[in-house]
Amino acid sequence: MFRRKPAHYDMANVNVYTAKRLNDMANSLGELARACTDELSADQGLTKEDGVAALETAAAMVCAGCNKCFIQPGKEQDNQYYMQYLIRAFEQKGSVDYGDMPRFFLETCKRKDEYMVHLNRGLGRATMNLAWKNRFLESRDAVIVQFKELAVILEEFSHQVEHAVDITPEWEDEVKKAFKRNHIVIEKMLILEYENRQREAYLTMRTMNGRCVTVKDAAEILEDAMEDGEWTVAPDGRNLVTKQSDTLRFVEKGEYRVIYGAAKAVKSGEEVSGDNYTFGQVQPGQVIMSLSDGMGSGKGAEEESRQVIELTQRLLEAGFSTRAALKMVNTVLLLTGISQHPATLDMCCIDLKSGILEAMKLGAAATYILSEKGVELLEAGEVPMGILNPVEPVLLSKKLWDDNRIIMVSDGILDALPDDDKELMLKEFIARMPVKNPQDMADRILLFARSFTETAADDMTVLTAGIWKRK
Repeated sequence: MFRRKPAHYDMANVNVYTAKRLNDMANSLGELARACTDELSADQGLTKEDGVAALETAAAMVCAGCNKCFIQPGKEQDNQYYMQYLIRAFEQKGSVDYGDMPRFFLETCKRKDEYMVHLNRGLGRATMNLAWKNRFLESRDAVIVQFKELAVILEEFSHQVEHAVDITPEWEDEVKKAFKRNHIVIEKMLILEYENRQREAYLTMRTMNGRCVTVKDAAEILEDAMEDGEWTVAPDGRNLVTKQSDTLRFVEKGEYRVIYGAAKAVKSGEEVSGDNYTFGQVQPGQVIMSLSDGMGSGKGAEEESRQVIELTQRLLEAGFSTRAALKMVNTVLLLTGISQHPATLDMCCIDLKSGILEAMKLGAAATYILSEKGVELLEAGEVPMGILNPVEPVLLSKKLWDDNRIIMVSDGILDALPDDDKELMLKEFIARMPVKNPQDMADRILLFARSFTETAADDMTVLTAGIWKRK
């Protein structure tokens, strides 16, 4: 499936063919999304036609041929201004009353009470239909966004497949010999090198004489055979190599390693925190830190933020890009029902090969980067997930170096600070703070925020990480 050096870019090459097919599917999804897209009216409130229909319905039910006033079928065009006024009054108050009706109508109409009931009923029905129409259009737009994001995902995977190089012949003999010396037989193997120089190995192996070997020991054997780089087994595999043949996936650890720390405080009077976080490896050579702050506090906020964190992590583990994962989660939340699920999301993805940090923010507080040069802020806007569609996550990028620190906080930390410029106050504290392990730094920041208030007015969470270059 993957090309071997030297590269041959022709359709007889399986991976080039596969990449082309994936790219064709991506283009088809993009065309489908464009075909479903049309220009929506900027004014999605009640229209003049809705008002006319409500007046005609009320007249048909009540007036029975009376033509004493202009509020009857065929005469509403005599006062277009009044028609707009009537619609706006209903939208603002939820109903029209006698104060909104013309004096002549109030003085001459003998069945005005009955007429008002039917008029309000007609406008209410139009409002309900409009709400369902807008909800349908919103859901349709969310599906279109998903089509577009799936097209982007297929394009990215197509590019990855096309540029993955099969370097198995360069290492096949050395790897087989190294495992054979440790009484392990390699039946099949595939070693790939991606565009970012990250390597990945798939080895089908079994032990001799019924022995059992841990996958950690197998990774160390692969390290010795490959000479450079540190290897580990992917977390989705088994823990032991036995006499039964099985395929294990090994990945390079990257040039950097990351250690995490976390500290949190629950809002006073609540049993659970409305904040949720996670950190760890989601793809070979890529780790994430994510922090979500649910709207409000308590169990409801906890469920919303946990849903955001879990959905995002699953998409990233499945191979979605960070931007695509965030947009997909937002559209899913919009499609779950009438009620909105507002929750902020702050995510940092770190490439362990290059040390590049990509921060994605949706309504989240600033992220602080501590280095030898001082403290730098990465900040974005204030729109939570599940509020607007389409939503565009803010992407911020930063090169990290050895012994840098990343600090992420929820709004509760900043809100506890007394200064008007809360971000600056926390930045100055981080700059003065002793640079120690990430857990100690998280504890110190939480203690600093708690020192200004006797009780926690909001959920407080601090997520920290330190990055070091492997020796």
